[in-house]
Amino acid sequence: MMIDEALIVAILQIIAIDIILGGDNAIIIALACRNLPQRQKRLGILWGTAGAIILRCILVFFASTLLTIPSLKLIGGLLLIWIGVKLLAEEDELDEGSVKQSSSLWEAVRTIIIADFVMSLDNSVAIAAAAKGNMALVIFGLALSVPIIIGGSAIILRLMQKYPIIITVGAGLLGWLAGDLIAHDPLLKDYISDLPEYAAKVAAGICALLVVVAGRIIAARRSHSAT
Repeated sequence: MMIDEALIVAILQIIAIDIILGGDNAIIIALACRNLPQRQKRLGILWGTAGAIILRCILVFFASTLLTIPSLKLIGGLLLIWIGVKLLAEEDELDEGSVKQSSSLWEAVRTIIIADFVMSLDNSVAIAAAAKGNMALVIFGLALSVPIIIGGSAIILRLMQKYPIIITVGAGLLGWLAGDLIAHDPLLKDYISDLPEYAAKVAAGICALLVVVAGRIIAARRSHSAT
């Protein structure tokens, strides 16, 4: 009975992790694919999801070690800030009639894979920790990610068309995740240890604000120069 209860708890934990962390991947995919033509949006979602799952499969075996490497989280956080600013700055840059199909699709997939690599480090650790070495549970968690990410991306894309503010919120979320990654980098451990417990949340908030402000400024300048 104890084994059954432990198994049920692990399964529930993995489901919760997939729903919560899969939402991050879904937002990334939706942001990157929002300016593609309708047919290529579907391809972008499929390729982006495939990239996310493949990365998780690889990283789930190495994530615990990778996360201890000094400066890796710092570099990853900076990459997420750049991606967030880039995605927000391009909000009004393209329309469906002006997209170059092949290059834009692969650019979107490349952006998704870079962001997924950074974000999947923590995700993979969470799944591996919940599975407690049970490879069947690891595979279950990875398989469950697929419909969550695909379904989430499609829903968020539709919502973005009706409520453009979601694009800003999504970019801000990337900034928040970036700040949290940077604050927990082993390289900065000695500096952070002397700060209050809420310092990491402050760093995340500052990075979220930075992404939104910088992205909006760049978008405004591009819009102004185009007129």
